[in-house]
Amino acid sequence: MSAKYHLSCTKCGARIESFREWFALGQKCSCGCARAEAKYDEDYSKLFELCKGEADGLFHYFDFLPLEDKANAISQSEATVPLEYWPFLADFAKQKYGVDCRPVVARSDLSAGTGTFKDPAAALGASLFKECGVKEFCIASTGNTATAFSHYLAKVGVKCSVFVPNDVSADTVKTIRDLGQNLVISEGNYAQAKKECADYSASGNVLTSAGNIDPIRVESKRVLVFECLRQLGSMPDVYMQAVSGGTAPIALDKGVRELRENGIELTMPRVVLAQQDLCDPMVQAWEKANKNGFPEGWEQDYPSITARTSISILSTANPGMYPIVAPIVRKSGGDFVRVKEAELPQLAKEVYKNVGIVPGPASMVCIAGFIQALEKGLIHDGETVLLNCGEGSARATAFRDQVL
Repeated sequence: MSAKYHLSCTKCGARIESFREWFALGQKCSCGCARAEAKYDEDYSKLFELCKGEADGLFHYFDFLPLEDKANAISQSEATVPLEYWPFLADFAKQKYGVDCRPVVARSDLSAGTGTFKDPAAALGASLFKECGVKEFCIASTGNTATAFSHYLAKVGVKCSVFVPNDVSADTVKTIRDLGQNLVISEGNYAQAKKECADYSASGNVLTSAGNIDPIRVESKRVLVFECLRQLGSMPDVYMQAVSGGTAPIALDKGVRELRENGIELTMPRVVLAQQDLCDPMVQAWEKANKNGFPEGWEQDYPSITARTSISILSTANPGMYPIVAPIVRKSGGDFVRVKEAELPQLAKEVYKNVGIVPGPASMVCIAGFIQALEKGLIHDGETVLLNCGEGSARATAFRDQVL
């Protein structure tokens, strides 16, 4: 029995003693629920000390992560990336919209893992698999998660079978194959890739990801709450990101609730999520719900569309996480915004001119979303806005070529 943490089923409250037991149960509670949250038997006053000074990666917060032996930790400076103030965005907000705000960018492109905000989940996953003796894992992904898990699992000798949709970028294909992992390119879209992954998992009794509600992913990503306290001194007023599935908003909500339950006063930021116009099912669903006054069951009403986007990592056409993510957005007082995919390269040129980097296209959806949020009056004077930019352009060479 772990003395450090346990998992609690979000449906019936049943206690699962550790990830060893969770894996043995097939990552489901006896009630059938596949969603569980970690609870820690730690003194949360320790967190204030951890939120001072420098941090060297995810396991700086080892006391508040579900790993029993720190010797099993696999880390490459993920999760503690700089939260960097970008003055040119502040100047733009002031000059064009008259809004005096502080835009801060989470520079996940500086993660020494794969340069994406998927690295924390992959690092915790690799560490847990090492600790629990897992030898094989399979996952369906549109790109970033696949790359991150392939990278970190290769470090601990875990075979990783990756199922990707047929529109996966050539850069992602090359990266995963170079890591020596098993890549399966589906003949269909992301939904088909997920089905093929599930079939492979069931037929071979291979551990797989529970998707965006996977407690490995949620527990690792909620470290962003700790990093806000460490680097900003408080939570931002507004949190923004591009959204395909939505693990990060789920994790943000969990992290804030967790600290509140342990006597730390925090205010949940308003969550504003952006999608590009060529794959925007969550925005469509939100606009319909908002127009109809959010009737009973509104969160279950979302479309399955045909994605036309060139941004493969944001190509989820059937947004199964909307019923979980959208209520978090509404509870926070947030919103969904739509951006024009065709305008992203030109905006990226402005970023490059002012900051000297070319963000990846999904990161540019977030930055374009900041502009749309200003346009819609969602950002106010004196507010800090955290832009969680997911990745650099290293694996988006076609987009990079449009910018440079």
